[in-house]
Amino acid sequence: MGEEVRVGLYAAARAAAGRAEAVVAPGTLADVLANLLNVCSPALAEVLPRCSYLLDGVAVHGDPVGVDVPAGSHLDVLPPFAGG
Repeated sequence: MGEEVRVGLYAAARAAAGRAEAVVAPGTLADVLANLLNVCSPALAEVLPRCSYLLDGVAVHGDPVGVDVPAGSHLDVLPPFAGG
Protein backbone atom coordinates (compact mmCIF):
# COMPACT_ATOMS: atom_id res chain seq x y z
CA MET A 1 0.00 0.00 0.00
CA GLY A 2 3.00 2.29 0.33
CA GLU A 3 3.17 5.66 2.00
CA GLU A 4 -0.57 6.32 2.04
CA VAL A 5 -3.65 5.88 4.19
CA ARG A 6 -6.75 4.42 2.55
CA VAL A 7 -9.95 6.02 3.88
CA GLY A 8 -13.36 4.37 3.55
CA LEU A 9 -16.35 6.72 3.65
CA TYR A 10 -19.83 5.49 4.55
CA ALA A 11 -23.43 6.78 4.49
CA ALA A 12 -23.59 10.59 4.99
CA ALA A 13 -19.79 10.86 4.80
CA ARG A 14 -19.83 9.16 1.40
CA ALA A 15 -22.64 11.42 0.19
CA ALA A 16 -20.89 14.57 1.40
CA ALA A 17 -17.52 13.53 -0.03
CA GLY A 18 -18.96 12.43 -3.35
CA ARG A 19 -17.00 9.18 -3.19
CA ALA A 20 -16.70 5.96 -1.22
CA GLU A 21 -12.94 5.96 -0.76
CA ALA A 22 -9.96 8.30 -0.76
CA VAL A 23 -6.21 7.98 -0.37
CA VAL A 24 -4.36 10.56 1.74
CA ALA A 25 -1.00 11.10 3.44
CA PRO A 26 -0.42 9.60 6.91
CA GLY A 27 -0.05 11.59 10.12
CA THR A 28 -2.19 12.18 13.15
CA LEU A 29 -5.92 11.61 12.82
CA ALA A 30 -6.33 15.41 12.71
CA ASP A 31 -3.82 15.56 9.81
CA VAL A 32 -5.53 12.74 7.94
CA LEU A 33 -8.93 14.39 8.29
CA ALA A 34 -7.52 17.73 7.06
CA ASN A 35 -5.94 15.92 4.09
CA LEU A 36 -9.27 14.21 3.44
CA LEU A 37 -11.02 17.58 3.23
CA ASN A 38 -8.42 18.71 0.68
CA VAL A 39 -9.16 15.80 -1.66
CA CYS A 40 -12.95 15.63 -1.13
CA SER A 41 -15.83 18.07 -1.16
CA PRO A 42 -15.80 20.79 1.53
CA ALA A 43 -19.30 19.58 2.48
CA LEU A 44 -17.57 16.71 4.29
CA ALA A 45 -16.45 19.19 6.97
CA GLU A 46 -20.05 19.38 8.22
CA VAL A 47 -20.26 15.60 8.68
CA LEU A 48 -16.87 14.77 10.23
CA PRO A 49 -17.55 16.16 13.74
CA ARG A 50 -20.40 13.63 14.16
CA CYS A 51 -18.41 10.65 12.89
CA SER A 52 -16.67 7.81 14.64
CA TYR A 53 -13.53 6.20 13.23
CA LEU A 54 -12.08 2.73 12.89
CA LEU A 55 -8.34 2.45 12.36
CA ASP A 56 -7.52 -0.95 10.91
CA GLY A 57 -10.80 -2.23 12.35
CA VAL A 58 -10.29 -0.85 15.88
CA ALA A 59 -12.39 2.01 17.29
CA VAL A 60 -10.46 5.26 17.69
CA HIS A 61 -10.88 7.18 20.94
CA GLY A 62 -9.27 10.34 22.21
CA ASP A 63 -8.00 13.60 20.83
CA PRO A 64 -7.48 13.41 17.03
CA VAL A 65 -4.17 15.24 17.43
CA GLY A 66 -2.84 12.42 19.61
CA VAL A 67 -3.91 9.48 17.42
CA ASP A 68 -1.26 8.30 14.95
CA VAL A 69 -2.49 7.03 11.57
CA PRO A 70 0.55 5.39 9.97
CA ALA A 71 1.23 4.77 6.30
CA GLY A 72 -0.34 1.56 5.06
CA SER A 73 -3.31 1.74 7.40
CA HIS A 74 -7.03 1.86 6.66
CA LEU A 75 -9.34 4.40 8.30
CA ASP A 76 -13.12 4.02 8.16
CA VAL A 77 -15.24 7.16 8.60
CA LEU A 78 -18.61 6.20 10.12
CA PRO A 79 -21.33 8.80 10.59
CA PRO A 80 -24.22 8.01 12.92
CA PHE A 81 -26.62 5.59 11.27
CA ALA A 82 -30.38 5.95 11.55
CA GLY A 83 -32.69 3.06 12.23
CA GLY A 84 -32.05 -0.12 14.06
